[in-house]
Amino acid sequence: MNVITQLRSLFLASLLAAFATLAVAAEVPYDQKTFDAAVAAGKPVIVDFSASWCPTCKAQKPIVDELLGRPKFKGVTLFVADYDKEVALKKRLRVIQQSTFVVFNAGKEVTRSTGQTDKDVLTAVFEKAL
Repeated sequence: MNVITQLRSLFLASLLAAFATLAVAAEVPYDQKTFDAAVAAGKPVIVDFSASWCPTCKAQKPIVDELLGRPKFKGVTLFVADYDKEVALKKRLRVIQQSTFVVFNAGKEVTRSTGQTDKDVLTAVFEKAL
C-alpha cells in the first residue's frame, strides 16, 4: 500500500468513527459542574444512580447501553453517579435507592424510575428527556 492509500484509509476510518459517535448518546461520570451546566442549558439529561454491587444496576446496564445507542437518544447525556460516593447529589435529588434514573428536560426533572429492568418501561422513561 502506498502512503496516499494508507492516508485515505486512515481518513475514512476516522470519518466513520466520528459519524458513529454522533449517533450515540453521551455516558459520562457525574461531575457537578458539567451536570449543572447541562441542566441549566435545558439539555436532555439523565442521572443514573448505580452501584457496582447492585444486581438490578447490572441488569439495567445492557438495556441502557442499547437505548443510548439508538439515534433518537443521541442528544441525551447520561451522568453515571456512584450511589455510594455521591452523597450530596443523592440528598439534593432526594434519591434513596440505587438503580434510580432521574430524568431532566428543559432544565426540570420530568420523571424518575427506581429498580426498573423492563426495556419498554425504561425506553418510555428515557424518552421523557427528549
